[in-house]
Amino acid sequence: MKRLLSLFLALCALAFLVSGCGGGTAKTTTMPEATPGQNPAQQEEIDLDLWVYPVGGLGSNSGLPTILSAFHRAHPEIRVIIHSASYETGDAEIEEAIANEETPDMVFEGPERLTANWGARGLMADLSDLWDTEAASQIYDNVAVACRTNDGKHYIYPICMTTHCMAINRDVFEAADAWQYVDEETHTWSTDGFISAVKKLYLSGINTVGEVYCGGQGGDQGTRALINNLYSGSFTTTDHLRYNFNSQENAKALQLLYDLDGIVFTPDRVGSDSITSFASGAIPMTFCWNVANEVSQVINNPNLNFDIFPMAFPTDNGHADLQGGVWGFGVFDNGDPQKIEAAKTLIRFLTEDNNQYTQLVLASTFWPVRDVANIYENDELMTEYFTLRQYLGDYYQVTPGWADARTAWWQMLQKVGDGEDIPTALQDAEDAANGAATS
Repeated sequence: MKRLLSLFLALCALAFLVSGCGGGTAKTTTMPEATPGQNPAQQEEIDLDLWVYPVGGLGSNSGLPTILSAFHRAHPEIRVIIHSASYETGDAEIEEAIANEETPDMVFEGPERLTANWGARGLMADLSDLWDTEAASQIYDNVAVACRTNDGKHYIYPICMTTHCMAINRDVFEAADAWQYVDEETHTWSTDGFISAVKKLYLSGINTVGEVYCGGQGGDQGTRALINNLYSGSFTTTDHLRYNFNSQENAKALQLLYDLDGIVFTPDRVGSDSITSFASGAIPMTFCWNVANEVSQVINNPNLNFDIFPMAFPTDNGHADLQGGVWGFGVFDNGDPQKIEAAKTLIRFLTEDNNQYTQLVLASTFWPVRDVANIYENDELMTEYFTLRQYLGDYYQVTPGWADARTAWWQMLQKVGDGEDIPTALQDAEDAANGAATS
């Protein structure tokens, strides 16, 4: 079992996590420290409102105040006010702030919000000049592509990344004779193997083997990857301009899940609910997982007493395409060049020095987006999850109309779970998504 290694990683991350950012819109003001011999009153202070979504170990109980202390010693004229944004309410709160002309100065999130949403609406500052550095030249190509618009603009400077996956309860799988369908070395399995494993688990007396949660968009990266991988389907066109939900492959996958005993559609639950049930031992698999989930569950659930085994999604073609997560800083263009430049100064400070950058990545409990020294060397847990990075698939979350497409997706799953004709439900969702993409 890996619990001690997980706990060690969690405690290392907690070294950076200090109290100060609560849930919702709680905020922490990180006060600049005056340079010796300098009168703070003589400096023109610039306040930056930084909203941080709960990315891995960041967000609530964020380690950013500690990490930013070095920045404030170097730049006492810039004061950063951290707001903790939740995925449940953060989007609505920022949209309200935009409507009230109280837009945040900075946001820490991913391209799907910073590029495909606020950037596409002309609300973000172009950060392309930050990419013209030696540090930026080391950013992995697939990450750079995900952070660049078709016309060459950059509305995000990436910091960390992960590969979303699923997880299974190894102990239960072994007891039900379902472990035989798992490739332990590669963390993969076939569609046929998945079907056989679910049947074994169901026959062992487990009524809910896995759940297709669809009470909202939370964790929908898991349901998308599950359905797209089962029979080599896709979510968007390769050029990321349109959605193609209604394919024979996706329809076949949904029909399989609907018919398979042990797989349950749950319209009142989201990904976080599935994670909680899995970590409590109530269900033997979850379609919503990544390394940060395992770390957090060790912290919050010391009684967890089974072996968590991270898995790629089952596929019929021998190579899973997993959803990736990329997160970084975006800067709203509020019409104040001084604030934009102050935000860029902060980003440069945190990314161009490897020591500062490493601390920030460690606090996230994810991986760096560029070549740096192996910050998780000799850590068995992170090495195991790093294996899944080879299955990182297309980053299609920058397709226009992304927010509406996500809503159409989970609403479609609810309809399928209620017994609606699958091609009809898929076509209605595709029409709604493409309508948003072209509006």
